[in-house]
Amino acid sequence: MTTPSQEPAGALDLLMDMEIPIQVRFGKTEMVLREVLTLGDGSAVEFHRPPEEPVEILVNGRVVAWGTVVAIQGNYGVRVTEVAGPLEAPKAGGEER
Repeated sequence: MTTPSQEPAGALDLLMDMEIPIQVRFGKTEMVLREVLTLGDGSAVEFHRPPEEPVEILVNGRVVAWGTVVAIQGNYGVRVTEVAGPLEAPKAGGEER
């Protein structure tokens, strides 16, 4: 029989192997539908942010960290530079840092 103090650790162990989707947000912009319909191969969408500005790392729609884009063996990756505190992380689509 387990005591209440043992149960959370066991429940947490079950969650540790779960896969969760992670998103990286490079920026955001607004476009009118007319502009969206003109997009095609080779089109570029400007995010109005400097390239050196950190990207946002989101888990379950919440910003959990910020980082810089890096190349790793021919693929893109993100090097985490700052982790959000529990009260610091806004919901996705909320105010920018």
